[in-house]
This record gives sequence, structure tokens and C-alpha cells, in this order.
Amino acid sequence: MAEDTNITLTADEPSLGNIEIAPQVLEIIAGIAANDVDGVARMRGSLANSVNELFGRKERGKGVKLSLSDDDLRVDVYVYLDYGVSVPKVALAIQEQVKQQLLFMTDLHLSEVNVHVEGVIPEKTTQAVDPNNLFDDDDESEDGENK
Repeated sequence: MAEDTNITLTADEPSLGNIEIAPQVLEIIAGIAANDVDGVARMRGSLANSVNELFGRKERGKGVKLSLSDDDLRVDVYVYLDYGVSVPKVALAIQEQVKQQLLFMTDLHLSEVNVHVEGVIPEKTTQAVDPNNLFDDDDESEDGENK
């Protein structure tokens, strides 16, 4: 989770006032950008995120850690990828997408976008279930006796 201090943007016209962005907003932007990359199955989340999603509250900033030190902004993205994708290509695409979206939406330059691949999610296979033979066992013969 990001620090509790807001990030102040430098305005072209300082007489208009300050612009501050909460770190959670940057995490949400980075999370959505990373999740939109083809090949990303899902973002890493915590148990609290899973419970919130059960109740219908989508946690957009999950899987993103923001670090700010000495005007040096770094983002760590934790993802699970789809099975069969090129890990380096997807990781590079995540880096570019996160960097581009944060620059476009906030005018902030990132010093680093670190991608942590937490795992690979295989494709779901659907098994056809015959509703007429739910308890059919291959070890039994047609007359009900075991082979």
C-alpha cells in the first residue's frame, strides 16, 4: 500500500493553487492499466480483497505497490499471467502500459515499473457431464456387477 501522503503536482500556473493526488489513485490507475494488457489473468490480491469482491466491491488497486522517495516514483506490479503467453513480452507490455497511463493521466514520470510474475493460470477446461449418468462408474458392467 502506498504512503498516506498525497503527491503534489507542479502546476504551470502556480497562482491557481495546488494539485494533490492520493497514492491510492495512482495504484488504481496502474492496476487497471496492467490488468488491461493481453495475457494478464489477474492481479495479486489479499484475503481482504477476495472478501470484498465476494460482496461485489471490486478492488482496482490490488497487486500494485507504490514507492516514493526523494522525488523518485516507483511502481511494483504483481500479476498472474495466462498459460501459454510470452512472459517477457507481457511484462514489457505491462511496463509500457503502466508508465504511459500514469504519464497521460497525471503527468508523473516513473523511475521504475517492476513487474513481478507471481504465477501462471492454466486455461479452464470444461468437462462434459451427462445429466442422465451422474453416478455411472466405468468399473461396473451393464448388469451392475463389478468386473
